[in-house]
Amino acid sequence: MASALSGIKVIDLCGMGPASLAATMLGDMGAEVLKIDAPPGSGGRGAGQGIFPLDIEQGKASPMQLSLMTSNRNKKTLALNLKTEAGRNIFHRLAENTEVIMEGFRPGVMERLGVGYKTIAKINPRIIFCSVSGYGQDGPYRSFPGHDANYIGMAGVLGLIGHSCDAPPVLPLNIVADLAVAVSNTAIGILLAICARERTGRGQLVDISMTDGVITLLTGIMGAGEYLHGGAVPRRGGTMLSGNEPFYTAYQTKDDKYLTVCPIEPHFWVNLCQALGREDFIPHQFAPSPKKDELLNELKHIFLTKTRDEWFELLTKADVPVGKVLDLDEVFSDSQVLHRQMVTEIDHPELGKVKQIGFGIKLSDTPGQVRTMATRPGQFTEEVLSALDYSQDEIEKFRVENVI
Repeated sequence: MASALSGIKVIDLCGMGPASLAATMLGDMGAEVLKIDAPPGSGGRGAGQGIFPLDIEQGKASPMQLSLMTSNRNKKTLALNLKTEAGRNIFHRLAENTEVIMEGFRPGVMERLGVGYKTIAKINPRIIFCSVSGYGQDGPYRSFPGHDANYIGMAGVLGLIGHSCDAPPVLPLNIVADLAVAVSNTAIGILLAICARERTGRGQLVDISMTDGVITLLTGIMGAGEYLHGGAVPRRGGTMLSGNEPFYTAYQTKDDKYLTVCPIEPHFWVNLCQALGREDFIPHQFAPSPKKDELLNELKHIFLTKTRDEWFELLTKADVPVGKVLDLDEVFSDSQVLHRQMVTEIDHPELGKVKQIGFGIKLSDTPGQVRTMATRPGQFTEEVLSALDYSQDEIEKFRVENVI
């Protein structure tokens, strides 16, 4: 079956960071991804060092290992010590015939290792070199460590998530900067650079800052535009989509579950009020407090009279924007999720049938596919080096010298 990115060779130096999932996305779409890890004893923090996707002897996999099976599928692996001259030379030889290099080190690390963009671009002017970091490759924060909560806090998003300024902000797991931004922006940035190279014949540096990416998300947040144009600072719990409005919130139901009810548009609000038999609510959708608080409390009591699934069935039939707040076990058994093949089952030689998350992007002619399961760090080292015309004696010497 044809794949969208067939023939695109990618080197993944992203470790266990979120950008590694972008490499997986490219692999799912047909790219040939080579994941490079630091070999044991090299002193590197390369992701995956000592973490194997499967305990073969026991025929079992831990939750972490099962997760790595998804994030490292469709990748070959090479264990390479870039702190050695021989390791750098191997990397340079690999780069000669590679389309894309992805890395997730702190800014400056790749240059110190002798494998930074400027060095590689001299070897291969067509290289697309994607660097993913928390704050970008330049600026006063470039070398600071961080995680999702740090970046979304610095970008102004975390301060807006929650019901009230009197309560702490609510951490949205690591969904925003790590996943929504790092994964999608990395993949998009690389694909844009590939498109540009078709016209110019040249590669380029793709600089992905997770904080920059989160700030771009502010474009869609009500209140950000008002600040830029008028100076009014939106406050946590004070925006239309904070969960404090009767027409955009989560209501508890009779069975102690929750339902998201979001009839923002007036015609949807009318549908909700009619479905509830409370046409008297219709004129008060955008009423200020205290009327808003009165309306919200009445709706809370109404939604406690039926179960979540009963409300979902009733309100979807009434054409009201509504959704169940599902636990993960419910997500992966939901009829829509299964119909869209967002759960895929893979035959594993040791574990048998293994379920994984499917492909979020559906292409009609060149769909994503799982071609290979995740492999152990360094499993393809000898194969890769042999393809680079290293002799068996040279490979053994590299192994003795802890280059591989």
